[in-house]
Amino acid sequence: MIQMISAFAAPLVTAQMQDCEALNQELRELFMARAAEGDKYRNKTPFVDRNDALYESNFRLFDWPHDCIRKLRDFCWAALYSTVGELNGYDQAFLARLQVAYEAWFHLTRRGGFFAAHNHPLHSWSGVYCVCHHGDDPESDSGKLTFINPFSTNTMYIDMGSAKLKPPFGGGHRKIRLQPGQLVMFPSWMLHEVLPYDGDDVRITVAFNARFRLAGAERPDEPLG
Repeated sequence: MIQMISAFAAPLVTAQMQDCEALNQELRELFMARAAEGDKYRNKTPFVDRNDALYESNFRLFDWPHDCIRKLRDFCWAALYSTVGELNGYDQAFLARLQVAYEAWFHLTRRGGFFAAHNHPLHSWSGVYCVCHHGDDPESDSGKLTFINPFSTNTMYIDMGSAKLKPPFGGGHRKIRLQPGQLVMFPSWMLHEVLPYDGDDVRITVAFNARFRLAGAERPDEPLG
């Protein structure tokens, strides 16, 4: 008798906002207006390869005073805290002691826009929320959020004994076409990229990074953010 176990695994967590159409429309209008203002709200110190077809905002998005931003932030934090609690075995009392430091921003992508492979240092969790993704072939790879398999060394030798391994044991990457209202969360160390968007509308997403500190356990002089 044989038994198979997954010895190593990386979590990808998804959550879907219900009745998100009105909120997403508000977010789309806000982000389109901010992007039209050029450099005022743009991230002026980018370090990941992209092109001019992709607009990236500054990283203070979740501090903006708009009601639609607050609603999105609350949805993201509820999903994130639930994820952290489930994966770590924390109860609600312990979760209440976790203080989060964060950064958040939006991407507005037009035809040809892409975002090269990267991860997010100095954070434990990251997330991407889809505001809209329209105007392209849904069966194509256009604009797909792609997670790069961290076990890339499993391609050092491939024969028919390993060529067709089923997930999660295979060597392929994970490509996700985000749907409006969908949130994907993942450990910040995971390399990921956004493939070129080949549509005649826009693809808009909101991303965040988060790290945690346990209230009462830190040094008095240790800052959270």
